[in-house]
Amino acid sequence: MIRFLIIRFSSIGDIVLTTPVIRNLKQQVENAEVHFLTKKQYESILSENPYIDKLHVFDGNLKNTIDELSKIEFDHVIDLHNNIRSNRVTSMLKMHSLKVNKLNWEKWLLVNLKINKLPDVHIVDRYLNTIHYFDVENDMKGLDYFIPEKDNVEINTLPENFKNGYILFAIGAQHFTKKLPVEKIVSICKKINFPLIISGGKEDFETGEIIKNQVGETILNACGKFNLNQSASLVKQAKFVISHDTGLMHIASAFKKDIISVWGNTVPVFGMYPYLSGENSIIVENNNLKCRPCSKIGFKKCPKKHFKCMNDIDESQIIKQVNKLIL
Repeated sequence: MIRFLIIRFSSIGDIVLTTPVIRNLKQQVENAEVHFLTKKQYESILSENPYIDKLHVFDGNLKNTIDELSKIEFDHVIDLHNNIRSNRVTSMLKMHSLKVNKLNWEKWLLVNLKINKLPDVHIVDRYLNTIHYFDVENDMKGLDYFIPEKDNVEINTLPENFKNGYILFAIGAQHFTKKLPVEKIVSICKKINFPLIISGGKEDFETGEIIKNQVGETILNACGKFNLNQSASLVKQAKFVISHDTGLMHIASAFKKDIISVWGNTVPVFGMYPYLSGENSIIVENNNLKCRPCSKIGFKKCPKKHFKCMNDIDESQIIKQVNKLIL
């Protein structure tokens, strides 16, 4: 038996993006036993993954976590987070470890000097590069997301006009500069003649209500009303998905959905664009700005105060693709 420990503490999207590593290790390395370490709040993302033999959760006490892991004789650690915390875990376990190259220097050059030295390689493939040591190849099956049976949302429980199909619009994002302004979302939704489920967290509920009240009965505000796995179920059953650069975008990729992904201060060249999603997926972004990208993550407000990366997004490009996908 060869026992592996994979480490990725956060976030939703990043953890979903590690799933090809889990699957390929389990299926291609003979007698592989795969363990995974993540934060407690992300446990549900991986709880039903059949390729994980043991899921370990970090609840804030790193010493306890290390003590627990030290009782298990791992052969290899695959560090897909590569930060201070994960480095401490690998050093304390004192065993062979492989770490993902985060390309922090190349990202810094692009953000601060607008010099692009980033390789044209998706983060998934960089994750997979860490396990080439074991002669593992990319099976090209994409991302995985397994929904617990109890969290499957039945279509017949939705309002009548959503039972025959809907578009899911994921309006949330971790940072303000990754999200379209609400008036822009309203304008886009008014041009779509098809039922729309607005998805997001509890913090997006009020925005969802504004959109619903201004657009009308074609909108169902699901923000904060479903847990993550239930939201994933809604994504899985959607006709297609409109999303910011966020976790639900990657979940949609796992279900091979056609995705209209809308990008603000971040850029696809960072390597986090939809991976092996539907063949009709498109990326919508404003490439006419010298200030973009202004961050590899995001900000609470636009540093330049104009927020043109989202304010000047071409709505017609989104609507044209929506109409194509509806047909």
